[in-house]
Amino acid sequence: MRSSHSHFHTIAFSALLAAASFTASAASAADKITIMVGGYEKQIYLPAKLAESLGYFKDEGLDVELLNEAAGVDAENQLLAGAVQGVVGFYDHCVDLQAKGKFVESVVQFSQAPGEVEMVSSKHPEIKSPADFKGKNLGVTGLGSSTNFLTLFMASKAGLQPGDVVTIPVGAGGTFIAAMQQDQIQAGMTTEPTISRLIKTGEASVLVDMRTVEATRKALGGTYPAASLYMETSWVDAHKEEAQKLANAFVKTLKYINTHSGAEIADKMPKDFYVGDKDGYIKALEEGKGMFTPDGVMPEDGPKTVLAVLSEFSKNVKGKQIDLSKTYTTEFVKNVK
Repeated sequence: MRSSHSHFHTIAFSALLAAASFTASAASAADKITIMVGGYEKQIYLPAKLAESLGYFKDEGLDVELLNEAAGVDAENQLLAGAVQGVVGFYDHCVDLQAKGKFVESVVQFSQAPGEVEMVSSKHPEIKSPADFKGKNLGVTGLGSSTNFLTLFMASKAGLQPGDVVTIPVGAGGTFIAAMQQDQIQAGMTTEPTISRLIKTGEASVLVDMRTVEATRKALGGTYPAASLYMETSWVDAHKEEAQKLANAFVKTLKYINTHSGAEIADKMPKDFYVGDKDGYIKALEEGKGMFTPDGVMPEDGPKTVLAVLSEFSKNVKGKQIDLSKTYTTEFVKNVK
C-alpha cells in the first residue's frame, strides 16, 4: 500500500511540475510582444530596428520580436487578426480604420513627415507634375497602403478623377526598382534608401519630395504625421504597463536619433540595410532624420491634415464622423522620464 501511495504522490508531483512548467511557458509566451514593421530596412521605420540594436527593449524588460512585412496594409491586417500586438507603420491607418469601425491608436509618433518621394522614371520626361499622371501606372507599396493614399490624394488635388490613374503594388527596394526599369510603372512613391539608389543610377528623378516638414506642408497643406507605433486601443487599455515600457524604449530611441550623427546611427544598423552603399545611406539619413519627432508626441496640427488627405478621395472616410482624439494617445510618451 505504502509503495502505491508513494507512487501516487510521485505521479501527482510530476503532474504539478508539468502544469507549473506549462503555466510558466504560457506566461512567457504572453509576455512576448510581436511588432510587425512595414519594411524595417526603410529609413522611415528606422526607430524599430535601432531600438532593438541599442538594447532599449531589453533595458525595459521587454521581449519584443520584430517581424518584417513589405506593405503597411498587410501589417495592419495582421494586427486586426490578432497575430501581432503592434505595427510600426503610418498613422493614417488609425484614421482609415476608425471609418471602418475599428479602433487603433498611435502610441508613439515617430515622424511628422512621410519621408516619401514621388519618383519619375527617366523614360518619361513628359511627367512634370501630378497633373501628368493621367493614363499612367503609378507604383505603391501595396493597395490600401499609405503610399496608395498619398498617391491618390496628389492625383485628386491635381484635378484628376478616380480611374484616371492606376496604382500598381510593387513593394520597395529591388522590386520597386525592377518595376521602373521594366516600365511597368512610369512613376511611383518610395522611401530611402530606394530613392538614393535610383538617383545614383540616373533611372529616376524626384517629382514630389515629402522628406522634410517644410516640403510636406507644401505638398500636402500641413504637417503629416507618418511613421508610428500603432496598436489596438483595447490592447493598450488592457496592457498599460507594457505600453509604457514600449513608449520608454522608443522615446529614448528618438532622442538618440536627435542627438547622434547619421554615421553613428548607421553603425548601429544591419550592414545589409546599406544595400552596398554605406556613404549613400548615411547621406540620406543626415538629410532625412529631421522628419523624426524628438519626443514621440503627435504634432498638434497633424491629425487634421491626415483626415483632410483621406477625405479627399477615400470612400471609407469621406462624409464619416471621425473622432481624431481616439486615433492617437500622448499618455505614455508624456510619462517618459
